[in-house]
Amino acid sequence: MGNEAAERTEEATPRRRQKEREKGNVAKSRDLDSALVMIAGIALLAVLSKYMGATILSMMRDTFSNLKVQDIDTTNILGLMMPYFQRLAIIVLPFFVLLVIATIAIIRMDVGPVFSIQKIKIDFKNLSPKRMLNNAKKMFSPMEPRTLVEFAKSILKIVVVAACGYSAVNARRADLMGLIGLEPMVALQIILSILINMIINMCLAMLILGYIDKKYQNYEYEKSIKMTKQEVKDEHKDTEGDPKIKARIRSIQMQMARQRMMSSVPKSDVVVTNPTHYAVAIKYDKNVAPAPIVTAKGIDYLAFQIRDIAKQNNVPIVENRPVARALYNTVPVDGMIPSDLYVAVAEILGYVYRQKNENNS
Repeated sequence: MGNEAAERTEEATPRRRQKEREKGNVAKSRDLDSALVMIAGIALLAVLSKYMGATILSMMRDTFSNLKVQDIDTTNILGLMMPYFQRLAIIVLPFFVLLVIATIAIIRMDVGPVFSIQKIKIDFKNLSPKRMLNNAKKMFSPMEPRTLVEFAKSILKIVVVAACGYSAVNARRADLMGLIGLEPMVALQIILSILINMIINMCLAMLILGYIDKKYQNYEYEKSIKMTKQEVKDEHKDTEGDPKIKARIRSIQMQMARQRMMSSVPKSDVVVTNPTHYAVAIKYDKNVAPAPIVTAKGIDYLAFQIRDIAKQNNVPIVENRPVARALYNTVPVDGMIPSDLYVAVAEILGYVYRQKNENNS
């Protein structure tokens, strides 16, 4: 029974998911991210290739056109090469900036808006000799099932991607064999088309493998954040409050409301009874409300208390079973009586007022 209770069989609650995200624990696929980043990099190279090629060609043309051997200072190689480094930086910088932006967008698309300080915080315990010794022992210990799965996935990815690249080259084997004797530009175009086909095949393979890995990572993540029944109960207590405490609070609130209701009985005009099971106190003040108000009501023991307080404070008690039941069932405390009970309540109040006048006279 204890083992069954400890099993993680319950789906993670929204609060648990939010806590995991705050810790930086989310379902992410490095394979899918890598495939998308690689595709983005190739696409950027294709877009910027003309600009980069033209700039490099212009730099080489200027260099060889204005090259003077007598101006070369071998003692200041760094100063000689610095202009070329600067121009290369200008060529490469847009590519890297756009690739970084694309990488951030891809990761954001994969895991959503997540920022966790715990993931970037340095844990100095990992630098202790004991921890380093334990990590070294793990390297030579039998691999865990998860590690074996990751190792098998890595081998499978290499084989599949390499096979896709080889298939693209193998399909153009005849073209490769025919390169001998061709003009350099024609040969270069054929080699470039073969490389493009190979890259497309490899990117598609990586994309498919990344999609499969994403599904697997989602499955593993959902499995890892599952909760035990006790954890769900404890979280519910933390979120909604302990049922015992809530019951106690409700009891105190009901007791306070009852005391407040009982304190209004002496100020009432009349108490309508069943005669023993129901008791409803009524007050009519035209300056407060256009119709009589139920100031207190109760059944059985509470009805007995209302009648007892009414007797102690000389509040008239009138027996009228249908009116008492109707008022109790339809009118809340501090609520006005409905229009269909106006006549019945008016007769009761009229009777009470006449009795008071007779007693005063």
